[in-house]
Amino acid sequence: MSERYGRPPADDEDDKPPRQPTFTPNNSGPLRRPPEQQAPPWEPVNPPPRPAFTPTFTPHGSQPPPRSPSGPQQRPPQQQPPREPREPAHEAPRSSRRARGGRGPSFTPREGYLPPPDPSRRRAYPPPAGYPAPPGFPQPSYTPAPGYLETPARQMGPPDPTVILERAPSAPAEPSLARSSQIMAIGTIASRVTGFLRTVVLAAALGTEGLANAYNNSNNLPNTIYYLMLGGIFTSVVVPLLVRAAKNDPDKGEGYAERIFSLGAVALLLVTVVGTALSGPIVALYASSIHGAERSLMVTWAYFFIPQIFFYGMDSLLGAILNTRGRFGPNMWTPVINNVVVIAVAGLYMVTYGLHRTPQDISPGAIHLLGFGTTLGILIQSIALFPILRRAGFSMRLRFDFRRSEVSEIMRMAGWMLGYVISQWAASVVVQNVANAASSKDPSAGYTAYTYGWSLFQLPYAVVGISVISALLPRMSGHATDRRYSLVREDFSIGVRLASVIVVPAALFLAVLGPPLCEFLFSYGSTGVANARYIGEVFGMFSLGLLPFMFTQLQLRVFYAFQDNRTPAVIGLFMFVVGVVGDLIVYDVLPKAHVVVGLAGVYGLVTVTGALLAWPLLLRRVGSLDGWRVTRALVRMIVACVPGMILAYVLMRVFGMFLSPGRLYGFASVVIGGGGALLLYAICARALGIEEFRTLLRSVTGRLGRS
Repeated sequence: MSERYGRPPADDEDDKPPRQPTFTPNNSGPLRRPPEQQAPPWEPVNPPPRPAFTPTFTPHGSQPPPRSPSGPQQRPPQQQPPREPREPAHEAPRSSRRARGGRGPSFTPREGYLPPPDPSRRRAYPPPAGYPAPPGFPQPSYTPAPGYLETPARQMGPPDPTVILERAPSAPAEPSLARSSQIMAIGTIASRVTGFLRTVVLAAALGTEGLANAYNNSNNLPNTIYYLMLGGIFTSVVVPLLVRAAKNDPDKGEGYAERIFSLGAVALLLVTVVGTALSGPIVALYASSIHGAERSLMVTWAYFFIPQIFFYGMDSLLGAILNTRGRFGPNMWTPVINNVVVIAVAGLYMVTYGLHRTPQDISPGAIHLLGFGTTLGILIQSIALFPILRRAGFSMRLRFDFRRSEVSEIMRMAGWMLGYVISQWAASVVVQNVANAASSKDPSAGYTAYTYGWSLFQLPYAVVGISVISALLPRMSGHATDRRYSLVREDFSIGVRLASVIVVPAALFLAVLGPPLCEFLFSYGSTGVANARYIGEVFGMFSLGLLPFMFTQLQLRVFYAFQDNRTPAVIGLFMFVVGVVGDLIVYDVLPKAHVVVGLAGVYGLVTVTGALLAWPLLLRRVGSLDGWRVTRALVRMIVACVPGMILAYVLMRVFGMFLSPGRLYGFASVVIGGGGALLLYAICARALGIEEFRTLLRSVTGRLGRS
């Protein structure tokens, strides 16, 4: 009886006959709430406010203490012997309370009684990680509130797939993050789509042979130098430093951002001036096998294009500053301006100077138009961010009071990233040289086909992969910072499975439908049907590596979430070795007309190597990557694609019997064959019970219903 009311038993309690309380409530038995006020069994029992009259229980046979005029006499605190706190009484008899249909009477808690935590406080504590941190890393620190009771079944049990895939936001900041990720994803898709249209228009204007090879070799020089030498440092080093300064500095990072802006502008200007002065040697480094008029045209265009390094760098740096101020959309949408300008310039070139030009007969006016117009696009893209920066409160004031500690920190953090950048830059040099060497034997099978195939390959990844990464990277970074490794594993699993439900069928179906698709898209202007089909073969080979490419990118983001740049650098070195060896083997073994197709296949092998190397290294970080669940989902998705691949191939062969190669054949094969393949994939995915596909359908139908 004494334990029921939370009072310690008396020493001679067992020797005395049963006792009766001196006060009995109106109804016999414990007090009950009305049915509409019944609390759920999991609600903690909080002591109610002290009533005006407190019932006093006296053992049987004892005289009740006399009442004082001021109210009932209470036991002095010094008469209560100190006792160790026992298990909270509100948890032990839970099943018995449910059996009785209510709670016991209210009482005054004894000395030392600890009330259970408020439900809102209990939810504020994060659940402990399901997997311990690996040796050598800080262990998760978790101190529960007094009275907090763990529920092992809820913590360690297998998570519900529906809850994982449709998890609601857990913090007030999540909705803004979701909106920002949606804006970034839409802007990225828009830039990729307009970039694809830019590729189609340039292919119609320049073709795929000598003139196009000269243009694409020169135009990719600033892209390669910026994205590899400066872009990686900006995104992986400067952005985290800006975020940290905005949180910790008294001026919200304003002075630090101005110094970083000034330092970046000086570095970009220096690299641009040196690169422009060395245009001739740089072209020789990338295209050592090309000579004559094509080589001379490449050098001329390099003087126009290499200054783009400064504007590409400023665009990225200003975009990073905007991101730290909560402006995510502008730097995702400004590339659309660049693409529109280049499309207009290419259209003006076709109207003014015609088609089917070569490096030998192109006029100086056409060279200048393409050179100035292409650089004008990235210039306008950078200038478009200036008014947005002003509205965001950034002054863009140049400051040269650089601090040695800040510069040293940037150099220290960029050390391993620089190693990764150098390995990727060297790999691009080898690929470009091998493709140019193949074009010396077959002009249509050169670097231009590789560039166009790569542009198409990036489109499905941008639509799906970048969107998923944009949404998951901030969450993974937060969970890694909090050492909640089970949630990092969960986010990675979600990202892989949700992206794969679209990437897997896109990779397999595009591998089959790549040639007819490119016949439909590129058979215009200066590009013939045979050249368009060759681009499709390169694109189809690239598509086979789409899944490992996405997988590797997500794995690298997990390392970046842990602020680890060293491991990606080591992985990049192994990928570089595999790529160089594969490229040289392809050049020596395959016919020159198929070398570029082989280079696309080697790229897929490189991404597979990166994924295989990153997996065990991530296991040391996280403890588990939900491998069995990811593998099971991927196998089901691949099996669901097999009937569609067979149908698409059969329809291609059937259409080839009645239609000649060209735009009509490509349109029929893609629309009918691709549509039938997607329909079969949907049927098979539902039959195989692919949960990620059902989640995708619910998301799409929900959006359509809300719209």
